[in-house]
Amino acid sequence: MTRHTRSSSAERTDIDLALFGALGDLSRRKLFPALYHLDREGLLDDDTRILGLARQDLSLDEFRSQIEAALKQYVKPAELVETALTRFLERLSFLTVNFKSVDGYSSIREWRETASSERPLVVYLAVGASLYGDICRYLQESGSLDDESRVVVEKPIGYGLESSKVVNDAIGEVFPESRVYRIDHYLGKETVQNLIALRFANPLFGTQWNQNHISHVEITVAEKVGIEGRWGYFDEAGQLRDMVQNHLLQLVCLIAMDPPANLDADAIRDEKVKVLKALKPFTDDMIGRDVVRGQYTAGTSDGQSVPGYLEEDDANISSHTETFVAMKTEVANWRWAGVPFYLRTGKRMPEKLSQIVIHFRQQPHYIFDPDQRALAANKLIIRLQPDEGIRLEVLTKDSGLDKGMRLRRGPLQLDFNNAFPQARIPDAYERLLLEVMKGQQYLFVRRDEVEHAWKWCDDLIAAWKDRNEPPRRYPAGSWGPVASIAMITQDGRSWYEDY
Repeated sequence: MTRHTRSSSAERTDIDLALFGALGDLSRRKLFPALYHLDREGLLDDDTRILGLARQDLSLDEFRSQIEAALKQYVKPAELVETALTRFLERLSFLTVNFKSVDGYSSIREWRETASSERPLVVYLAVGASLYGDICRYLQESGSLDDESRVVVEKPIGYGLESSKVVNDAIGEVFPESRVYRIDHYLGKETVQNLIALRFANPLFGTQWNQNHISHVEITVAEKVGIEGRWGYFDEAGQLRDMVQNHLLQLVCLIAMDPPANLDADAIRDEKVKVLKALKPFTDDMIGRDVVRGQYTAGTSDGQSVPGYLEEDDANISSHTETFVAMKTEVANWRWAGVPFYLRTGKRMPEKLSQIVIHFRQQPHYIFDPDQRALAANKLIIRLQPDEGIRLEVLTKDSGLDKGMRLRRGPLQLDFNNAFPQARIPDAYERLLLEVMKGQQYLFVRRDEVEHAWKWCDDLIAAWKDRNEPPRRYPAGSWGPVASIAMITQDGRSWYEDY
């Protein structure tokens, strides 16, 4: 396997990575497995070092032992290669640091000074957003940063527009926007990357991607789990802040944006911002008709009884926090005028599912069996999880001498697992970490994207507060409140559920 020994200055991958929150759940489940895979694939420079930072007092051997255990838990056994695992663990260093005190940060500077050569520092903040400002400031005050240092931050960026400005201002006092990488892991998924190629590399879709040919768009992000012990965070956030403000709106942007001038980061993000600016605000009448809030009650999941949201550990039994949101919105511009976007996301759904469905308009003149008129529209299904792939539903003649000109619906399908059986589909964090190392920002969210998304969501949250209505109940293991079905049915449509 070819190892990378040095990259060009434009895409250097020889870095020092300082990972704050190195013993947290995100680091164990996602970040260290992603870094291991990059190392195994030969995509980490030989000189790259990884520094774990946490408040726990551990020796280096104890830290490496914990990360090895995490890798054995979250990486498939067939993908754990002893030589690669040993090499990766040898890259790791560890420091115990109180993140809220500048005193311990000098040890980070001293660790950097032990490097055999100069290389950029990438700071990954896998901690709460309330710590972002302190960590950035103390890194600067301790002399740990240089002119190439970058910072990676996780969502949520605040709990609304004003708090996001506070967080981003604190980061911006130390890092210019060109060196800030705000992660939305959906943007690192293979299928999301293919959405850009599908739209802009294929005239078949490029010429059809507008209100003349598309009747409506569905986006579903369903979670099978409940709040998983995150009551304190989730009850303040809710599903709108937790999922719609970032994941779903990013998907709306990628579906609805105009072609960028090129694949440069700002060219893509400029077009995404235009979409966010064009999102139609909700009036009071629209909120009553086109938005559904829900909260799960006790039910079943995988045949097992599960508690309702208000019955979870440490629950506030009077909480009106939503665990489900469905809505109809519109991108008010020339390309999408009159095309509804139906968004749906919730916890304790029957399946873990993330998919986009593009519904194309029917032919203006229909000549086949009137009873099959409902079939006569193409659909493009873009599956993000659990099985990534793209499927175009087309109509053909049903085979057989006795069928006449009966139609049947069938797929033209790209299933990544079947199409590339020898290739492992990389996790989103692998791609995102690699792009950070290269200094490429096109998969990351710019500050003005965050703020426009928050402005739209804040207006909706304020309207909910004024209405003071409790969320509608739905049993765990269902597809949400009945009202979400009524919302789309009133337009003569239904949620696509051919799973």
